[in-house]
Amino acid sequence: MTARPRVAVIGAGAAGLATLKALADAGVPAVAFETADTVGGLWVYGSPGSPAYRTLHLNTSKGRTQFADHPMPEHWPDYPGHDRIAGYLADYADRFGLREGVRLRHTVERVARTADGGWTVHATGPDGPVHLDVEAVVVANGHNRAPKWPDPYPGECAAEQLHSHDYRGPEQLAGRRVLVVGGGNSAMDIAVDASYAATRTLLSLRRGVWVVPKYLLGRPSDTLNGALARRLPWRLRQRISQTMLTATVGPPARYGLPTPAHGFLQDHPTLSDGLLSRLTHGDIQARPGIARFAGERVEFTDGRSDEVDLVIWCTGYRVEIPFLDPELLGDGADRLPLYRHVFHLDAPGLAFVGLMQSTGAAFPLVEAQARLVAGWLAGTWSPPDRTRQEAACRAELRAATTRWGQRRPHMRVDFDAYLTELERELAAGRRRAEVRR
Repeated sequence: MTARPRVAVIGAGAAGLATLKALADAGVPAVAFETADTVGGLWVYGSPGSPAYRTLHLNTSKGRTQFADHPMPEHWPDYPGHDRIAGYLADYADRFGLREGVRLRHTVERVARTADGGWTVHATGPDGPVHLDVEAVVVANGHNRAPKWPDPYPGECAAEQLHSHDYRGPEQLAGRRVLVVGGGNSAMDIAVDASYAATRTLLSLRRGVWVVPKYLLGRPSDTLNGALARRLPWRLRQRISQTMLTATVGPPARYGLPTPAHGFLQDHPTLSDGLLSRLTHGDIQARPGIARFAGERVEFTDGRSDEVDLVIWCTGYRVEIPFLDPELLGDGADRLPLYRHVFHLDAPGLAFVGLMQSTGAAFPLVEAQARLVAGWLAGTWSPPDRTRQEAACRAELRAATTRWGQRRPHMRVDFDAYLTELERELAAGRRRAEVRR
């Protein structure tokens, strides 16, 4: 880089790289701090802090996952593995000359506001402490790094316990009596792995989830909902999609899984081709929630009990941003009101890219968020006044709570609706910027 950075980007995974690209396109000098020794974030298998496991693949199809300005190769499978995605992000960084703006092996310890309205980033790198004064900070380091363990259950568990964050491959399961706890994509992947490697595999779910095969009607399943999303409101899409899923796959109870209390599209989709097949063959046995432990015996809420020697908790992650002043995070990073899920209402110069949970892929959304940030810093996009920003945040929270309940409504976005909203916001903000000039 030849110009002094105006912006510090924290993280060089998909969100951080998309932000660097958008800032470079807008002519805004920036630098990124990345803890790992390479770019790519969580997709780099074996990188410190990455939760990637050997059998990890996309659970959204490549056409719905790729960046708009960097399509994935046509000859790739619809659901590429982690190695291809890590390579894809590395190629993205090389193609657009982003690596020279990334400081690898630099861990951000603290970000503080300065008296003149700017920010100071305090980091530790290979050569010691680093302090950088910038005009703005973009937090783009993801939220899948702090494992969330469950609250203790009654009794004492004598089985080995592992969080999915530390799962790396089926060899960890060989010959074990495995209990996988959770209903998300990682839980389904690990349960399928265990069904081939373990002596016995149990899958425990406290609440029902909709399990979607990766193909429906001969097409990647997320492309069908995407086609509906361009024409129909989510409640109507829900009825159509749920009817289609039930007709083609059957209800979850058909496989011994609990019936979901919520409708389809009211939680993050759980996609798996292998799970339902392994359940119907008896290679995975479904169980309800855990009631208590008694040594290596686990008792379930339906009265059944089983002996296990390995429990894998697929219970998600805490959303933590330890380098920011807690006052900036209010009631917590997962409850932070952000204008369009990007801009801090009370701290000019602080933005977030990727602090959300989408019904679909993340890459196109962080790409669109990054363009908003770049337009703002380049002066080609302006937000509305504070009152309208607050009103937009309240309206989004009401809608998200209606749809998703109390499961992190501040962070929830509908992939297609949000992408459309960001496109409209970019256009509206450009008009506001022209008027103000």
